[in-house]
Amino acid sequence: MRGLLTLATTTHPAVDPGSGLGLDPGTAWTLNPRVAVRPEPFGALLYHFGTRRLSFLKDTRLVDLVTALADFPSVDATFTALGIDEDTRPGYVSALQRLAETDMLLPATDHA
Repeated sequence: MRGLLTLATTTHPAVDPGSGLGLDPGTAWTLNPRVAVRPEPFGALLYHFGTRRLSFLKDTRLVDLVTALADFPSVDATFTALGIDEDTRPGYVSALQRLAETDMLLPATDHA
């Protein structure tokens, strides 16, 4: 699943490289409330108002996944609800992990 996510840092080169959080698909995650999602023909653009970091989601299924995470008790439950096959899940987990590392996603307990 290469190419699902592209990260780009803008205007602030000294941004903290991320939280280093490990994303467990069996747990709940959510979009950081400081992140705005702008739909685009290729997928979406995420902008973090705290770090001023941009992420380009190049897959509409990934956009659906990221925006639906808060509605389900785990990443795995979100996969199931969206009909994402077991075979393709590792690529999505990798993309979500990169979003977690850059503070775009948070464990749901941190947001509650």
